[in-house]
Amino acid sequence: MSVAVDVAIVGGGVVGASLAWGMRSLGARLALVDAGDLRAASQGTFGLVWVQGKGLGSPAYVDWTLRSARTWRTLAGELREHAGVDVALEQPGGLHACLSAHEMEARAAHLDALFAQAGVARYDVAMLTRGQLAQRLPQLGPDVAGGSFSPLDGHCNPLRLVSGLHEGLRRAGVRRLRRRVSAIEPSAGRFRLHAGDAAVDAARVVIAAGRATPGLAASLGLDVPLVASTGEVMVLERMRRFLPFPLETIRQTDEGSVLVGDSHEPRDDAALDCAVLGAIARRAQRILPVLAGVRVVRAWAATRVLTPDGFPLYAQSPSHPGAFVAVCHSGVTLAAVHAHALAPAILDGALPPSLAPFGPSRLADVRAAA
Repeated sequence: MSVAVDVAIVGGGVVGASLAWGMRSLGARLALVDAGDLRAASQGTFGLVWVQGKGLGSPAYVDWTLRSARTWRTLAGELREHAGVDVALEQPGGLHACLSAHEMEARAAHLDALFAQAGVARYDVAMLTRGQLAQRLPQLGPDVAGGSFSPLDGHCNPLRLVSGLHEGLRRAGVRRLRRRVSAIEPSAGRFRLHAGDAAVDAARVVIAAGRATPGLAASLGLDVPLVASTGEVMVLERMRRFLPFPLETIRQTDEGSVLVGDSHEPRDDAALDCAVLGAIARRAQRILPVLAGVRVVRAWAATRVLTPDGFPLYAQSPSHPGAFVAVCHSGVTLAAVHAHALAPAILDGALPPSLAPFGPSRLADVRAAA
């Protein structure tokens, strides 16, 4: 089978599908090629739409994250209208809980350093005492010393997000090929994707294939370094709704289940580690003792798509114009700007200067230091 399109996107996870959403007006001239790896980051995401604390070391990332969070409602509305899917977006604010005076001091110092960066305007986030937090969340445990709270934060149902994006793309007539891309060959200003028994000929190609991105990008003159990172999440049984807002490591879904997570393990596999899950559970119980008697329904581990400095990487190949890469860790948070800002820029054929800080050249110093 051979298909010719204007744009081919390699990777159907939340990043690739969000980019495709922003290009869906192409219809059948757009192809989304993805093998559907169940260990992929999009299958293990926690589902936060999160702003506070992000961007230390990258003022551009502060702006990029804020821009996405502020336009997420538009994306959610589009998915309801054009895909018939409610992604359960809620943005009631969010809490980063601290379990000691030392953690409080470290968190306050982190936020101070964040806003001290040149060009970063202070947004709405505040350090709150235990008493102030208890007024909003009486279930807090006695070990909670306080924390930071921002009304900009929220969460959604990430599985509905991915399925909604794909349903909307199907309705728009976008081609989807469920195959793994093994190679991309540039030829006469176009690109030929080899995907099993299929070949896709495209004027432009976007590689958003998660941890498979580096190998595919290298053949197009793009260096995409990633570091090993795995995160684990536990799902607790459904409870009557008691969390009015998400915490950075604990959230309650619209269906009542409680998700507990936030491990950062320097490995590149999706194996569960009981010791890590135990540490996650103990911290969660200290924050919310009500969880102590709640049963664990399931748990998962998933690899992260993480650059050496933790920030996104967006680039067009200097040797093969028309070939782009897009990798990031916070694909859910950034879904709105990927659809509404990055996708149109790729269609225009050039990334704007505002995205230059996310180019690969800034990682040369990081790799040298490592």
